[in-house]
Parts: sequence; C-alpha cells; structure tokens
Amino acid sequence: MDQTTRPDTGFIIRAVEPAEYAVLGEITARAYLDDGLLDFGADDPYLERLRDVAGRAAGAKVLVAVDAGEGASGGVLGGVAYVVAGSAWAEVAGDGEAEFRMLAVAPAARGRGVGDALVRECVARARATEGCVRVRLSTQKAMLGAHRIYERLGFVRTPERDWSPVPGLSLLTYSLEI
Repeated sequence: MDQTTRPDTGFIIRAVEPAEYAVLGEITARAYLDDGLLDFGADDPYLERLRDVAGRAAGAKVLVAVDAGEGASGGVLGGVAYVVAGSAWAEVAGDGEAEFRMLAVAPAARGRGVGDALVRECVARARATEGCVRVRLSTQKAMLGAHRIYERLGFVRTPERDWSPVPGLSLLTYSLEI
C-alpha cells in the first residue's frame, strides 16, 4: 500500500516524504491551534510534538493526502500517523490493534473528504496487518467534525477506555472492529 489514488476526489494518499515534514507539521499544529484545542495556545508544549513529523515517521507510518491530477500543485492537504500496537507512538492500541493519531486537514482542504479518506486508509492498512482485529483512536470532546467521520465509518465510543494523558485533558476513545 504505497499509494492510494482517489481520482474521484482529486487527491492521492501516500507515505509522507521528508521534504513534506515541515509542511505537514505546520498543518497539524495549525489545525490544533486554530480549532482551539490547545490549552496554552501558541505556548502549548504539545505543539513541538505536533510539528515533529520526522519523529513520527521514525516510529509510525505517516500518511499524507496530496493534490493530484493535471495542473495540481501536489500540495499537502492533510495527514495522519498510522500506528500498530507496541510502537513508541501507540497510546491506546493493545495486542491485535492499530490506532491512528494526529489527523489534520489544512483549512483550505476541508470539506473535500480528506479526513475521511485518511481514516479509511488507516482502516485499510489495519485490515492488511496480520493479526489486527481492531482500530482505536483518541479524540478530544471538542473535535465534533472528526467524531462525525468516525461514527459515519462505523467507529463506536468506548468510554471504558477514555483516558487523560496530562492533568486536565480528558480524551475520548473510539474503536472499530475489523
């Protein structure tokens, strides 16, 4: 699964390239900042982790959606990190599970199905992973647009797995049986 072409959407999903790390890092950071998801705004220490695409790529499969077709710029529209259990980047995936993290779409690309396609690609990769039976994710309560994508794709809330990575931040969890 090196690349998934989405001719109906005008974009391609593939592994991020090192030349795109900074762009995807900024898209991810801006998505969290602009949507008001960081308690300390531009001073939030999590911004460094959001921008660290090279670090994610070293321990996870980082996927990007890029413009495709004639006249397309090939610009990065969004991205996500696909993680298998046991990875340094896994937060909620246990044995036989995968997860995805840091799903982000550039503001100009929202409404084109980029987030949906990135989630579908993670699910497809999980289905292709031997022994994987479930995909998990964590999300913030305020990420309502993302919740709609997850629920539309069959993910269900798993409140018994909700958790708090730092005091004052409660994360909701969803899972999808594959």
